Amino acid sequence: MNLIKHLIFSFFFTILLISCKTESIKADLIITNANIWTGNSDSPKAEAMAIKEDTILAIGSAIDIQKFKGESTEVIDVQNKFITPGFIDTHVHLLMGGNSLLSVQLRDAKTKNEFINRIAAFAKDIKPNQWIVEGNWDHTLWGGELPSKEWIDAFTGANPVAIYRMDGHMILANSAALKIAGIDKNTANVENGEIVKNPDGSPTGILKSEAMYLVLNKIPDLTNDEKAEAINVAQDYLISQGVTSIHDVDSLGGYEVLNTLKSAMKLKIRVYSADPLKNWKSISKTTTESKWLKNGLMKGFVDGSLGSHTAAFNEPYSDKLEDKGLFIANIDSLYHWVSNADNKNLQVTVHAIGDRANNTVLNTFERVIEENGNKDRRFRIEHAQHLAKEDISRFSKLNVIASMQPYHAIDDGRWAKELIGKERIKTTYAFKSLLDVNTTLVFSSDWPVAPASPIYGIYAAVTRQTIDNRNPEGWVPEQKINVSQALMAYTKNAAYSSFDENIKGTLELGKLADFVILSEDLMVIQPNKIKDVKVLETYIGGRKVYVSNLN
Repeated sequence: MNLIKHLIFSFFFTILLISCKTESIKADLIITNANIWTGNSDSPKAEAMAIKEDTILAIGSAIDIQKFKGESTEVIDVQNKFITPGFIDTHVHLLMGGNSLLSVQLRDAKTKNEFINRIAAFAKDIKPNQWIVEGNWDHTLWGGELPSKEWIDAFTGANPVAIYRMDGHMILANSAALKIAGIDKNTANVENGEIVKNPDGSPTGILKSEAMYLVLNKIPDLTNDEKAEAINVAQDYLISQGVTSIHDVDSLGGYEVLNTLKSAMKLKIRVYSADPLKNWKSISKTTTESKWLKNGLMKGFVDGSLGSHTAAFNEPYSDKLEDKGLFIANIDSLYHWVSNADNKNLQVTVHAIGDRANNTVLNTFERVIEENGNKDRRFRIEHAQHLAKEDISRFSKLNVIASMQPYHAIDDGRWAKELIGKERIKTTYAFKSLLDVNTTLVFSSDWPVAPASPIYGIYAAVTRQTIDNRNPEGWVPEQKINVSQALMAYTKNAAYSSFDENIKGTLELGKLADFVILSEDLMVIQPNKIKDVKVLETYIGGRKVYVSNLN
């Protein structure tokens, strides 16, 4: 059923409830004896809800909902468990995430030897010439030494390697991959990128930003079957985390396969699919938007990442005084892309990490708004990570949505001060400052860069306790927010950020029955215990799609 049909269906139910005896309408499913956080400020708590097909028929007290019970109604007593609207992750790399689940796991490799041994073990079990990709390693876990091709060449001679650092802005390539790409000591650096070299001029295997694509562009395209396999494992993982909708910001061409899965009724999770902003001319939004799959989001880049020293700042890095980071995009091109996409009524979002990058994007958005006129465009900035104080209020003024990843704060917080100093970290991941000026704040994971766990994201936003346990009171604690604000960022606000606030994001009459049952009440549990809360069940469209083995 497409979006228009759903809205008609919701309207039909509303009219029926007004004009008919409510007891004549019977639910397919009733959830009762529940502790429901609805996300609806007019009625924030409920005890039960009735569901018809994929839509909420009624929500309120257990007594009121009882009238919707018919002979064939399934009634589930959840024993006062805490229920929230389904989580919406507004920044996921779906194919990359699925591929990472199918590839070598390096995210938590804590030593050089562990990093090497995992790659060596993985290479033993794959076919010759098969690329080893993803990985998502974090060199800060073993003291900060960047890996090199020499670490892994002895184990990967038959397999080219191109594995990401966790932020996605740096890769390690082995000698086999460098040879395929034609990279040697004579290869010149590329614009907006870096081929890291040894003192003798030979490449170490580390490629940053645009230099990565010298190798990445040599990796064979995934077949549709390979894409489908990656998407299937990805959506199962996401659903297990309580995620019912995602915004897929991959640029690996997954929309066609997603559409095939949708047609075959094998798409389990709702997807808002993004395309590269520079391709604005060739993109047309689906004329009939689906509540399962839609496009129309255009994603651009301005800079790289903090950890790779490729985020663009106004002042130099504290640990590298000759370096202010770099721009990935030409600013004139960025303006041209944003303006033209906006004129086509495509939604625009741009990746910006450093304060100079965020300022540039805000300036571009402001110029386009002035030139193209006022309308409901909902510009977004992905990450909005390091902000100049004077730019914080501009988000609200320009109605720019801050699409942020709270887990990154408790990860980067281990080492960010060394890179940008004690003053700039005060407006890093500035959740509270943005909310204080009425910015629309939405949360996401950036998976597979970080775990796709909204529970962990809520914990991070509320406590800001870094993952090394060295900041028990929170890293930059003045930027902590409360549980309700964090939940809003993963539900109601997230739905707004994709123009879907009329069909999801809250649990109320006429909206999709997407919800999650948790093991603990997020509103009463001690903040430092939030990370231990488990997803017990996930429902999408009133259908149970995940059950924890803890049940």
